[in-house]
Amino acid sequence: MQQLAYLLANIRMNDLIDIALVSIIIYRFFVLIQGTRAYQMLIGILSLTGMWWLSSSYELYSLNWLLQNFFDYLFIIVIVLFQDQIRATLVTLAGTKLLGTRGGKSKFDQQIEEVVAASNALSRERTGALMVFEKNHGLLNYSTTGTRLDCRVHSDIIYSIFQTKSPLHDGAIIIYNGIIQSAGCFLPLSKNVEIDRHFGTRHRAALGISEVSDAVVLIVSEETGKINICYNGVFHPMENDQELRRYLRKFLLEIDRLPVVEAMGVSNE
Repeated sequence: MQQLAYLLANIRMNDLIDIALVSIIIYRFFVLIQGTRAYQMLIGILSLTGMWWLSSSYELYSLNWLLQNFFDYLFIIVIVLFQDQIRATLVTLAGTKLLGTRGGKSKFDQQIEEVVAASNALSRERTGALMVFEKNHGLLNYSTTGTRLDCRVHSDIIYSIFQTKSPLHDGAIIIYNGIIQSAGCFLPLSKNVEIDRHFGTRHRAALGISEVSDAVVLIVSEETGKINICYNGVFHPMENDQELRRYLRKFLLEIDRLPVVEAMGVSNE
């Protein structure tokens, strides 16, 4: 207690700033890996750390030597294992949330226009579609279930993916930072037993991914052609192009306030 009191009495403003910055970086990292395989790898590293402590405490020399050599290269191992999350963290540091800037708005507007054009074409033909926009929560474990594309967002590409004769149409596309990462991805279905029974598999998948992440999901109904956006477990029916643009801008850029309207009677697919 005396040592703690001494530390608190001699803490400086520079120390508080240092602690705050490190805390923000660690918090952002944990947010990005939540719900991904990287989280499981982190748990594995923490387990090895516990084993190393036990081997030191109980003089398990062989195990301690093995783990000691492992931790000597831990920095390189972390970079290799978490390269996607580190890259996403750097993008976040240069983006809108942590530094309070709004860079790249025009780029987002162009992507939104491509998505709106593709959604309208699919809606007119009553072709089902499921588009997931990754935000802060990493979706790497879901994107790996599909076919990796890593191509720029374009209406023609989105339209062709969801054509019934396309091998990738039966699944979701995951979009992050203006790139279609993967197509034909499998998403978790919602386990909410109180949702409308008229919800089809596509809408249940959209609801499921929105319940476990902060992703924005766009759904085109195959039966009715109606377009919905699902965010934070709530469906928002889109009446026209202008409303679709506004909601995408709201949820992806967080720039204006819109009323929350829960969709009712979504058709089965």
